[in-house]
Amino acid sequence: TTEIEIERSLSGLKEMEYEILRDSAGNAICVCNMENLDPMGIHTGESIVVTPSLTLNNDEYYDMREHALRIAESLNIIGACNVQFALERDPFKFYVIEVNPRTSRSSALASKATGYPIARIAAKLCVGYLLNEIKNPNNRNKFGLL
Repeated sequence: TTEIEIERSLSGLKEMEYEILRDSAGNAICVCNMENLDPMGIHTGESIVVTPSLTLNNDEYYDMREHALRIAESLNIIGACNVQFALERDPFKFYVIEVNPRTSRSSALASKATGYPIARIAAKLCVGYLLNEIKNPNNRNKFGLL
């Protein structure tokens, strides 16, 4: 073949992740967002990750959060979903680099950091429970909606 594909390198950009839960009725929450302190090119599993993000302003945080929620909706995700973005700062622009429609290593980190049992609640969502029907076992007074 004589075709050539050219892709823009995202190496060196900042990497952000959003951990989403969604039920069969379309209710969704963002459990948390995470920021990789190392730039794109360093695997997430080998990067220092913090939550909440340290370098996003409020508008940037909510813009990326809204896109993560829309992605979960568009893909009709039921359960957990991790959406990863590459972030360009000037001008503010971001790219979807990965969507994991399942619990992942990032989900485990998000659960540990927030105290929110993502895997347990995602499993219940997958068998038909709605977010507002699931009691959070770590806080008797709260439901799955945080």
